[in-house]
Amino acid sequence: MIKVLIVEDDPMVAEFNKRYLEQVGGFELQASAVSVDEALEILEQKEVDLILLDIFMPRLSGLELLSQIRKAGKGVDIIVVSAASDSYSIKKALQYGVVDYLIKPFEFGRFREALAAYRERAILMRDQEKLSQVDLDKQIFHKDAIGKPGELPKGLNRDTLKLVWDHIQQADNEPFSTEEIAQRVGISRVSMRKYLSFLDQIGVLETEMFYGAVGRPVYKHRYIPSKRKVINSYLEPVR
Repeated sequence: MIKVLIVEDDPMVAEFNKRYLEQVGGFELQASAVSVDEALEILEQKEVDLILLDIFMPRLSGLELLSQIRKAGKGVDIIVVSAASDSYSIKKALQYGVVDYLIKPFEFGRFREALAAYRERAILMRDQEKLSQVDLDKQIFHKDAIGKPGELPKGLNRDTLKLVWDHIQQADNEPFSTEEIAQRVGISRVSMRKYLSFLDQIGVLETEMFYGAVGRPVYKHRYIPSKRKVINSYLEPVR
């Protein structure tokens, strides 16, 4: 089992991260910390393989924790889970070697994807003494996910993307949930999540998180009019 430490000062967000973690196999929560100082104490007392780390923390930021971990030579891996979307924070986190960076708000599918990718990487490193270039490209550097400009990722259909995009524009810039747009288009929520994730990756959607009275938060999307031209190359056949 991959031992996890959650470092998050918001109790509600920490609880959601804990619930999400429980839904992905292969991970075990070791502890939660609400500050950098508490996280450092836990790291001295317990074995931790992976940290889910927020950047905005009281007194000392998550970046300071990253710095201290690296200075101490600790081999623990870090996935940032934070609302910090500024280029400085992202650049510094990458310089400190984070394995993934999730910007709040995000959907469970993106969280699961990050953990699944990390789990595959951990298994690969554990089971194989030497790695091939193919292994590195696929599991570590994800080279196979990079296509030609305008080329859709595997599993996405251009006609369906056009249909999804048409319905998104018909929303008149009102926020919508994955389930709402899936019902309008007439495809499954699982399939719709893939298209929305792609649109988010190319920067034409933004996502907001709304907390309901009970249960997990509701994520709603809204397209960014100024980014409309970005999608055009994906709506026409690649030549």
